[in-house]
Amino acid sequence: MPDATEERPYHHGNLRAALLDAAERGLRERGADQLSLRDLAREAGVSHAAPRRHFADRQALLDALAVAGFARLDTTLRTALAAADEDFPSRVRATMTAYTRFATGNAALLELMYTSKHRPDATRIVKAAEAPFGLMNELITQGQEQGALQAGDPERIGIVLFATLQGIASIINGNIVKPELLDGLVETAVEQFVRGARPLP
Repeated sequence: MPDATEERPYHHGNLRAALLDAAERGLRERGADQLSLRDLAREAGVSHAAPRRHFADRQALLDALAVAGFARLDTTLRTALAAADEDFPSRVRATMTAYTRFATGNAALLELMYTSKHRPDATRIVKAAEAPFGLMNELITQGQEQGALQAGDPERIGIVLFATLQGIASIINGNIVKPELLDGLVETAVEQFVRGARPLP
């Protein structure tokens, strides 16, 4: 008796997007180690060979998921900035609130994004990460140009702020503090950052 998966069609309205959506759900529910192209094909209702038209193997799928994650993060940050007031504290607050909400709402995806970025030959992922991190760097530079932040290497200043926010996301994702404390913690972090990094009188 033939395998039922062999009888399933190759075609799907937008198979690549459907596979990425299913992979992200699986990542969140079961972890990256449990993802397989065969299981995702079954979930999408296509033959087990169909996903290989879009992803050569499981690693290619995970890489595509990481690239899509960085693109979503970039869109999230830019949308937050577009809605923020023009003063620097408001722009920092909007950007960092958006980042930490993304980080806590997509914990498994974010971990995949960062671990994939540091894998050898992860050129596409590194390139995808440049947009959101470049945006954060530009924000620090704008703060310096407006006199809201002290002069110095903007990347170094940005790393300190990023480490603080990543730490907040980590303690929430690790169930060390309650998720409802997120916005208040970010607000405190932004206040301390803006106060501590402003130019000396």
